Amino acid sequence: MGHTVICVGKVKEKYLQQGIAEYVKRLTPYTKLQIIEVADEPVGENLSAASLEIAKNKEGEKLLAKIPADSFVIVLDSRGKNLSSTELSEKLDSLTVSGHSNIVWVIGGSCGCSQAILERADFLLSFGRQTFPHQLMRMILLEQIYRAFRISRNEPYHK
Repeated sequence: MGHTVICVGKVKEKYLQQGIAEYVKRLTPYTKLQIIEVADEPVGENLSAASLEIAKNKEGEKLLAKIPADSFVIVLDSRGKNLSSTELSEKLDSLTVSGHSNIVWVIGGSCGCSQAILERADFLLSFGRQTFPHQLMRMILLEQIYRAFRISRNEPYHK
């Protein structure tokens, strides 16, 4: 099984880069992991709702272009289903058993995900109703994927 994280923007903060690198390293024994970044659209503080929607749609087009057709797509969205770590592990196990060999995780930009991305999703996943910086969300997601593998294999990991 392979996992691809497709996300908007680059990670600029060194502490996040280090955390992400750590979880990429930890995931290496479990899965083939790829992280794909697409350029974010410039959005200022005072853009109109229409301008923000245009930026979100442009980012959505870039994200869609990177999703392989045969992938099971999980989009992170606050309106998605909120799963415990154990439930996420069970979800990934069930996807494997049902023949999904490529899981694509999508993290939108600061404006969220376009309607086209939401429609392409096979599953919407929420990490709660709070808003997280999308760069931090990348590290949180990788940690949860790693935790899911540990749970699935009954391997110890802090609770």
